[in-house]
Amino acid sequence: MTALIEWGRALGGGVVIGASTSLLLVANGRVAGISGITGGLVVPVRGDVAWRATFVAGLLAGAVLVALVAPSAFGASVAPLALVALAGLLVGVGTRLGNGCTSGHGVCGISRLSPRSIAATLTFLATGVLSVLITRAVRGGA
Repeated sequence: MTALIEWGRALGGGVVIGASTSLLLVANGRVAGISGITGGLVVPVRGDVAWRATFVAGLLAGAVLVALVAPSAFGASVAPLALVALAGLLVGVGTRLGNGCTSGHGVCGISRLSPRSIAATLTFLATGVLSVLITRAVRGGA
């Protein structure tokens, strides 16, 4: 029964993500790439800030809501804060180099059958697998 509940949660989350990214594309003509949306707040363009700020505020509000209602959904972090910060910085650099992030390429780009997004997503996945394998080899364990 627990596996079915987890499967249902994952399916529900996927449906919400798909519906919201589709709504943003249809309503605003914008792809829901988090790094691009956030980057547009760092280097703002006049008249293009309000929807970006609302989008990011919604992401943060959703995370806060989940943290309040179901804190166990985030799991326990076993990595030191400095390592998490370094990982976040590297992800940010990678999104700039790859012209987008997993949300823009993986969710929106693949659904539009973009060859560039398919290649980028395969690269994200391969790099993630390689990172886990190297980390486990260095630190030991499963």
